[in-house]
Order: sequence, then C-alpha cells, then structure tokens
Amino acid sequence: MIELTKINGEKILVNDDLVEIVEETPDTVITLTTGRKIIVKESRQEIKNLVKSFRREILA
Repeated sequence: MIELTKINGEKILVNDDLVEIVEETPDTVITLTTGRKIIVKESRQEIKNLVKSFRREILA
C-alpha cells in the first residue's frame, strides 16, 4: 500500500493494485478499479515513484 494525502490533509493508504488511472486535471485524481475516485495532493509522477518503490520493496 502507498501513503497519500487527500486534499483536506488527511493521510490515507491506497492499495496500489487497485489504481487504474492517475490524472492531473490540475488536481491529481486517482481512479480505482472499483470506480471510486480520490483527489490527492501528490503529483502523478510522485504516485508513480511511490508505486515503483513499493513494488521494489515487495520483490526484494
């Protein structure tokens, strides 16, 4: 799971396997495979880096 920050400042953990789409519109919107959308403070690139880092950690 990756830790992200919602627009209101609340920290959340998101299952990276459920992330389907990450858009910057200009806010960063994550669409999960369940259809739920979450708006977060992190950029698209930051989320990409968090997912890559988490998956490296799991495979190590």
